[in-house]
Amino acid sequence: MPEKVYITRLAKFMPNEAVTNDNMEKYLGMVGGVPSKARRVILRNNQIQTRYYALDENGNSTHSNTELTAEAIHRLMDDDFQINDLELLACGTTSPDQLLPSHTSMVHGEIGGGNIEIISPTGSCASGMHAMKYAYLAILAGEKKNAISAGSEKLSAWMHARNFEKESEKLHLLEESPILAFEKDFLRWMLSDGAGAALLQNKPNTKGLSLRIDWIETTSFANKLKTCMYAGCEKNGKGDIKGWKNFTEQELLERSVFSLRQDVKLLGDNIVKTGGQFQLEVFKKHNIDPGDIDYFLPHLSSEYFRYRIEEENKKIGINIPQEKWFTNLTRLGNVGAASAYFMLEELFHSGELKKGQKICVMVPESARFSYVFVWITVV
Repeated sequence: MPEKVYITRLAKFMPNEAVTNDNMEKYLGMVGGVPSKARRVILRNNQIQTRYYALDENGNSTHSNTELTAEAIHRLMDDDFQINDLELLACGTTSPDQLLPSHTSMVHGEIGGGNIEIISPTGSCASGMHAMKYAYLAILAGEKKNAISAGSEKLSAWMHARNFEKESEKLHLLEESPILAFEKDFLRWMLSDGAGAALLQNKPNTKGLSLRIDWIETTSFANKLKTCMYAGCEKNGKGDIKGWKNFTEQELLERSVFSLRQDVKLLGDNIVKTGGQFQLEVFKKHNIDPGDIDYFLPHLSSEYFRYRIEEENKKIGINIPQEKWFTNLTRLGNVGAASAYFMLEELFHSGELKKGQKICVMVPESARFSYVFVWITVV
């Protein structure tokens, strides 16, 4: 008989002090020495008030992605569960510290413990939940008794102005504005750093509440939609990608090929509508009555999408009132692969949960339009 799977512990780690909107350029710098023209418009739309950076005010790194993840994992431990008890580790991120070894390999090296199975899902926002699904399936199959999954990001270093100076110089020589194209500048004011982790086990907590994972559904629409968020490549007018290996060293610098970019028009046209399509399919498959949802945890990259998601849901017959929504974007920022963990961690420790309540987690990923839905019962 298949095992049941429970989230028994959740933890997060946010580096340093919260950074306010007015102080962002102190940490991220100004491209070409000029304040961003897009910053205030983007912040007004996303409504993020504070976020966290693994940088000091001089742009120096204070934590690696590996260290952020390890800190979150360490916070799951106590006398009853220690690192040597761990059987599987799965860590998702958009922003590993290196191409090789894998992110999870580095985290395993940082936390120590015994020889264990590891996996490193790649991608962006959905990668943290892909890690959770792998951990969930391993326990569900009876192969493991426990696993830790994590989602983390170290995006601030990617967003720092120093990464765009060569491009800025080239634009200046061409007598153009030394400000980044909007598709590059856009994400500089959206993203944050941090890590979240969950301990999954085949038995619930003997004291206190646990979160039983009833199902995790994922899908990709890359067969239908072009690339939307990308790095290490360039996108041409047809929407096709040219990877970094096909550029010269000089081109890599002059064109900021490794910058993180967003096709804002493609995002706006598809992210909500396509997510609604998958949500409808999943709810029908599992015979879900939206009225049974006690907490809806949508990963929002921006508050701009809140009411657009609500409108789309109503259009397709899935009405989830705002009073059932639980988010922390405005306080913690958009931390990509970690954001779903942050919402679950805060809700789990809120003291508001009661046995029998149902939680629905939604994670959209704009990279090439992937989605994750998780259905959880409080036990």
